[in-house]
Amino acid sequence: MRLAVMGAGAVGSSVVELAGEYGHDVVAVADSSTAAIDDEGLDAEDVLARKRSRGVVGNHDPADALEADYDALVEATPTTLGDAEPGFSHVARALERDRHVVLANKGPVAERYDEVRRLEADSKGTVLFEAAVGGAIPILSTIDDLNGQVTAARGVLNGTANFILTRMAAEGLGYEHVLAEAQDLGVAEADPTFDVEGTDAALKCVILANVLYDDTYTLEDAEVEGIADLPGSALELAAEDGRTIRLIGEVADGEVRVGPRLVPENGTLAVSGTLNIVQLETNHAGRLNISGRGAGGPETASAVLADIGRLPSVE
Repeated sequence: MRLAVMGAGAVGSSVVELAGEYGHDVVAVADSSTAAIDDEGLDAEDVLARKRSRGVVGNHDPADALEADYDALVEATPTTLGDAEPGFSHVARALERDRHVVLANKGPVAERYDEVRRLEADSKGTVLFEAAVGGAIPILSTIDDLNGQVTAARGVLNGTANFILTRMAAEGLGYEHVLAEAQDLGVAEADPTFDVEGTDAALKCVILANVLYDDTYTLEDAEVEGIADLPGSALELAAEDGRTIRLIGEVADGEVRVGPRLVPENGTLAVSGTLNIVQLETNHAGRLNISGRGAGGPETASAVLADIGRLPSVE
């Protein structure tokens, strides 16, 4: 397929770099200030080298990328809350042009899911968003394959928070010390608020709720508690009882909840480091556990490219 990629951060750049291996041509790439466009297909190496050396991808206006001759738009701009802009407008424009959309950006399907679905219904395009929930882990495609049999989902859905909790428990270190370590390693952002306050995990759970219940959940419908105020003593007490603490997101019985939870120290949900895990409860297949890397450029790009492979052919 011919792809236009909005966003040239870790995920967008990885999509540009890997698209050729999957048999796709990238005809447009946009960052926040520029765009590169070539209807014959861009040279990925040239575009990424320009971004690294000059901080821009090309000489066009970013809006021009939305009007390029593509089959599928990859929306990989940063997630925003509330109106989910500019990602939502990018999705809307592609669907107005009867183009497909693949999202890595969580905002449009976490905050304006019903509007996205209405636009999709009026378009010849299809919207897929595996990469918005759990990076490389095939959560949404598994739910789709189970054809309405999934009744609930829970799990560890943020690698930064999980790294911090893992280190706090293993080394007996305080939150601030481990957060600084995570930032030095590049595991945590300079501003880690989205991760440590549970917002990122909650957005993923909201998307899961929208898919499972075919409803219009937003972040406001989620009960969210983060880990910033969790004392190290809580982890020590948990360990004395053979348990540990993980930031668990849960979608069950029509509710969305995220917060620190006690789990068995050697249990399935006690994944370590930056790993993610999701448990799906099903009517006929029991509990399914899916684990893997929930973030990272190439990892998330692999989910984007898998979605592109699922899109119907362009007429």
